Amino acid sequence: MTANCILERVAETRSTNDDLLERWRAGQLIDPIARIAHKQTAGKGRAGRTWLANSEDSICFSLAFPFKRSPAELTGLSLLVGLAVISGIAQACGLDEEVLHQRGMRLKWPNDLLLNGSKLGGILIEGGQAKSSEPTWMIIGIGINLRNANAIEASLSNLTGLKIASLDQVLQPPSKFPDMEYLWLKIVSALEHHLNEFDRHGFDLFEAQWTKWDAYKDQAVCISGTGQDPLYGVAKGIDHTGALLLQQENTTIAIHAGDVSLRVQS
Repeated sequence: MTANCILERVAETRSTNDDLLERWRAGQLIDPIARIAHKQTAGKGRAGRTWLANSEDSICFSLAFPFKRSPAELTGLSLLVGLAVISGIAQACGLDEEVLHQRGMRLKWPNDLLLNGSKLGGILIEGGQAKSSEPTWMIIGIGINLRNANAIEASLSNLTGLKIASLDQVLQPPSKFPDMEYLWLKIVSALEHHLNEFDRHGFDLFEAQWTKWDAYKDQAVCISGTGQDPLYGVAKGIDHTGALLLQQENTTIAIHAGDVSLRVQS
């Protein structure tokens, strides 16, 4: 972990993402900050949804990171973050990443972590650049289910069809489960390494690596977004910018990450 990352721990807050966004808007961010809360009363998910998590059964935190790149040069960032989270989990659990892959861990474009097809974690990225001469601050929110997947899934009964997984299902035996503080520090360390490499080299460096973890490559999928007609096709991986390649008959189109949802066609 680089020495200039500030670590903050609080018992309770509405949203660690909002906490750091407020500081960015007020011009108060100087060094990278990782902020974790034991309990978030208004945790945020994608598309304005609430991230529902039991504080005892999940880990939720945010990292504010300054990029030298402009916002337009940060394509593929959410995919990169997914790779960093897997790296941090592997280190914290004392496992090789290949073991996690064998046990069913995958990444769902553009911002979810899956375990055997069920949702293990999510990524929410916000932020921007106040002036062209200033760094681009991105606030990266991460939530991971640690244990009691069935209870978490029951609490989401209003979201039909959402299957939930938890990290304890990866470990054999479950007694190898890492301390939450240790897990957090390992993920933050992996994030800093990956984000610095991304800032220097862009997403091209990680394209092949992400493809290995792609949950839906060569599967028939549906892409839907707010106010847009659904798009159907076969997922053919990603391009060097992190855009999803969707094959439709004899044409392949690139779908860029945004407020879109990807699902396997039933």
